[in-house]
Amino acid sequence: MEHTLTWDDFMKIDMRVGTIISAEVLTEARNPAYKIVIDFGNVGIRRSSAQITKFYQSRDLAGKQVIAVVNFPPKNIAGFQSECLILGVMGKDREVTLLQPERETENGLRIG
Repeated sequence: MEHTLTWDDFMKIDMRVGTIISAEVLTEARNPAYKIVIDFGNVGIRRSSAQITKFYQSRDLAGKQVIAVVNFPPKNIAGFQSECLILGVMGKDREVTLLQPERETENGLRIG
């Protein structure tokens, strides 16, 4: 482990469950990525870019629930404003497997 967090540090990270509304190819990106729109319930709708093209087709992502950090500042990625960070497990070849709830849950619930 590189750094040890305190409980207060962990509580600053606002991770929520949301449902993907849409996903399309982010053609302007240097590395293959999607533009994704996610419904976080009472937290609102957020957009994210994600390099998850190895295991996921954009047409299959709508309706999937994901976990994302929603309290990062927006970041401009290839002209696209990314407003949250979708979480996933990064494999040895940098392929990403999405973190998802075991069963469907209410959008906007906090992870913690």
